[in-house]
Amino acid sequence: MSSSDLNTLKQRLREFAEARDWDQFHSPKNLSMALSAEVAEIVEHFQWLTEEQSKNLPKDKLEEVETELADTLIYLIRLADKLDINLITAAQRKIEVNERKYPVEKAKGSAKKYTEYV
Repeated sequence: MSSSDLNTLKQRLREFAEARDWDQFHSPKNLSMALSAEVAEIVEHFQWLTEEQSKNLPKDKLEEVETELADTLIYLIRLADKLDINLITAAQRKIEVNERKYPVEKAKGSAKKYTEYV
C-alpha cells in the first residue's frame, strides 16, 4: 500500500464516520478497544489449528479472515488518524529500529528476542 493509497483510505474513512456522526464515538480509547476486539476475531480463526492448517485455510474461512483483517486495518487507520500518526513513517522507523535490534548475523533463523542474544 502506497502512502497515497493509505491517505485516500484515511480520507474515505473520515468521511464515512463524519457522515454518520460517529466521530463522537471514535476516541483513541474506543478505537483501540475496537481494534483489539477485531484482532481477537482474527485469532479465533486460527485457534486450535495446526501450523499446516493455518497456512491452508479453506476458501470460506479465508474470506472470513479477509473481512477481519479489513476491519482491523480500518480501526488501525482511524486510530492513527485521531492521534495524527503517519503509519507509513512510523512503520519505516520501526523497521529501522528492528534492523538494529535484530542484525542478520545474530537473528537469521532464530526466534530469540534481541535481549536473549549472547
